[in-house]
Amino acid sequence: MEKQISRRAFLKGGMAAAAGVAAAGMPGSEALAEPDERKQLATLIDISKCIGCEGCVEACSEANAGKYPDPQKPFPKMYPGRVPVEDWSEKQDVNDRLTPYNWLYIQRADVEINGEEKELTIPRRCMHCVNPPCVKLCPWGAAQQQENGISRIDSDLCLGGSKCKKVCPWDIPQRQTGTGLYLDILPSMAGNGVMYKCDRCYDRVADGELPACIEACPEDVQIIGPREDIIKKAHALAKEINGYIYGEAENGGTNTIYVSAVPFEDLNQAVEQGNGKPHLKAVEDTMAQANNLAAAMIIAPLAGIAAAVGKFFKGSKTVSKGA
Repeated sequence: MEKQISRRAFLKGGMAAAAGVAAAGMPGSEALAEPDERKQLATLIDISKCIGCEGCVEACSEANAGKYPDPQKPFPKMYPGRVPVEDWSEKQDVNDRLTPYNWLYIQRADVEINGEEKELTIPRRCMHCVNPPCVKLCPWGAAQQQENGISRIDSDLCLGGSKCKKVCPWDIPQRQTGTGLYLDILPSMAGNGVMYKCDRCYDRVADGELPACIEACPEDVQIIGPREDIIKKAHALAKEINGYIYGEAENGGTNTIYVSAVPFEDLNQAVEQGNGKPHLKAVEDTMAQANNLAAAMIIAPLAGIAAAVGKFFKGSKTVSKGA
C-alpha cells in the first residue's frame, strides 16, 4: 500500500511540482554558469609520501558506511533485458578498486626512479572536476556541485542511469542495483539502481572537519585548501623534486592535484586499469566540447524540473511512511 500511495503522490504532486517550478522560472541555469575556482577547495596528493598502508581506505569506509546502499532483493526484472544488474552487496570487502561500497582505493605502479625499481602507491577516488560533466550532464539533477567544488550524487534522487559514469573521463561512479528511487516509480524500466562515488566527506567539511582520508593518514600525504593555494603548493613541490603535476589542467582542471617524481605517462602505463580502476592519461576539457555544451543547455532546465519532482516524491514517501 505504501508504494501505491507514493506513486499516486508522485503522479499527482509531481505535476504540481513541475508546474510550480516552471512558474517560478526554469531551474538549472546555474548549472551552466562558470564555476568560481576561488571558492573551490582542492587537495594536493604527494605521491612520494604515500606508503600504501590503506589507512585512508579504512577511514573512508568507516566515515561513509551510513551512506552505503542497502539493496532490496530479489531485484526487479529489467526491460529491456540488456540493462545490467550490478550487485556489490555480497562483495563489500573488495578494496582494490572503486565500488559502491569502496570510494577510495590504493593504485600501485612499479616504476624506475634514478635507475632503481620502486613501487609507488597512489590514492584514487573521484577527481572532483572544477567544471564536472557528471553534474552538468545528469538528466535527473541527482549529481550536484557545491560552491566549494565538492561534487556528489544524491542517492535519494539518482535513478542509476549511469550517465555520470559515461561522461566521466575516469569512469569513476559505480552502480548498485536494487536501491533508490527507481524501485518506487519505475522498477522495471528506470536505471536499475543508484550511482556512488566519493563525496569528499562533504558533511564533515561542512562542520569544519577534514575529510576522513586526510585526517587518518599517518604520512600527511594529502593537504586541503583553496584551489589557488593548492596549485601554488603543487608547483613549488614539483619544482623542488623536478616532478610532474596531474589534475591542474585535466578535464579543464580538477580539485584533486597529484604531484609525482615520475611522469604521469609512465605511471599510466604502470598502473592496472579497468572498470573501477581509473587511468592517469592526459584528459582534454570535455565540457568545452560543443556537443556537451549543447547537451548541458538542454539538460539543465529539464534536470532542474526532474530534481524538483524527485524531491517532492521523496517528501511524499516520507510522509506516507509516517502516516
